[in-house]
Amino acid sequence: MAGPDAPVASAVNAPLKFAYSIDRLSRYAAVVALWLTLICALISAGNALSRYAFDLSSNAWLELQWYMFGGIVLLGGPHLLNTNGHIRVDLFYSKLNDRQRAWLDLGGLIFFLMPFSAYMILDSWPWFVEAWTINETSANAGGLIRWPVKLLLPLGFSLLMLQGVSEIIKRIAALRGVIALNTHYERPLQ
Repeated sequence: MAGPDAPVASAVNAPLKFAYSIDRLSRYAAVVALWLTLICALISAGNALSRYAFDLSSNAWLELQWYMFGGIVLLGGPHLLNTNGHIRVDLFYSKLNDRQRAWLDLGGLIFFLMPFSAYMILDSWPWFVEAWTINETSANAGGLIRWPVKLLLPLGFSLLMLQGVSEIIKRIAALRGVIALNTHYERPLQ
């Protein structure tokens, strides 16, 4: 039989379960980004080898590398937010305690990340739809179709926005004392 705190516990756990499922989705997207990194490096090496050893080159190989780089950044970014690996403007963050950091993170997520991500999704979606509709291709000789790379923008920012929701849920839970949150931030070496 459930105790008197059971409804409260399940009400608290539901948002956290949702947040952790978003974290899992971000990890899967990061795995795709890691594979894209390897494939991009192999294509880059193969393209350089064919260009210098055999005097053969194609714009498609270069564009494919650019597409993959876009995928690496846009699919890997949400995981960086999840693992606190993103770059900050560290004027005073390192001097704050964990609770103050959680409040600062919460404000940044709500007032900066979420509106910017929403804007990028809304602004890039028509760009993708147009490229899809007309089956836009690169103007370069041997170039690729454009819609896959243009789809990465709304997709990547949707994943980033979802990860922002997860981080907001976790910051609120940490501020309520429900979970402990690692807000450690290692300042980049100068």
